[in-house]
Amino acid sequence: MLLFLDVDGTLLPFGAAGPYPTYDARFDLPAAAVGHPLLNRVDPALGARLAALGCELVWATTWMDDANVCLAPWLGLPPLPLVDWPDENELPAPLHWKTRPLVDWADGRPFVWVDDEITGADREWVAAHHPAPALLHRVDHRRGLTERDFAAVEEWLGTRRDGW
Repeated sequence: MLLFLDVDGTLLPFGAAGPYPTYDARFDLPAAAVGHPLLNRVDPALGARLAALGCELVWATTWMDDANVCLAPWLGLPPLPLVDWPDENELPAPLHWKTRPLVDWADGRPFVWVDDEITGADREWVAAHHPAPALLHRVDHRRGLTERDFAAVEEWLGTRRDGW
């Protein structure tokens, strides 16, 4: 089972009215990650929570290589595969520009996608064009991944693992 992981709004909350909690690094960081201006808004405990889901984690973010250079060490994760986005122009809304590339990357495998920009149009398109089960879970960008999000993903994974 794949888990496509966005960063901005998913791991890194933004847009809330009040200040964000900040965290200290739990792991030794490479020099390139030290001093990243937003990294301390990402809860390093999320790495263990994500790893415990038992999915193959895949970066689905515009952070590209910075996800492995900065975020993976911060979260205590190994370098993860990274979706390489096509250079084509964005398709017209309402379909998110990530939707088709993620379905292509999944190549018929079941997946979970956590992102703050998923809409009903994305869910409908994936249901019509992807042969395996898929959960497209929208995260509130003001809070990032929460216990409620993990509960929803864990519940879906439990029903899928029992049913396929």
